[in-house]
Amino acid sequence: MQVEDAGPSGDESVDYPDYAATVARAVGSGRADCGVLVCGTGIGMSIAANKIPGVRAALVRDVHDAEMSRLHNDSNVLVLGADGAEPEQVRQIVRAWCLTEFEGGRHARRVEKISDLERRGKTRNEAE
Repeated sequence: MQVEDAGPSGDESVDYPDYAATVARAVGSGRADCGVLVCGTGIGMSIAANKIPGVRAALVRDVHDAEMSRLHNDSNVLVLGADGAEPEQVRQIVRAWCLTEFEGGRHARRVEKISDLERRGKTRNEAE
């Protein structure tokens, strides 16, 4: 597995949308298979990343969420909140997310509907 660190190099305050966009554009364009974003709560990062076409960023708080975001939603960007996070729990979340594969089946139809929203701005039912 090849890893690219697109994060800030120090502890200075940064504008998280810039970093979310960098990672999300790499994933959305296919240059990267997946991405991981971390900020205080993860909320802003997930909002920003999900503005980029082709990105399904999931804000994850535990192993169950990590697995479900991959199994059912085929998330391709993992977003973590660092505030109060325990390092061991973060390792478990990242491991679960990386090792879980998309289940497909009925979930593929739903992920395609998400992609339709992104492309056309409306659901299939609204388009009919």
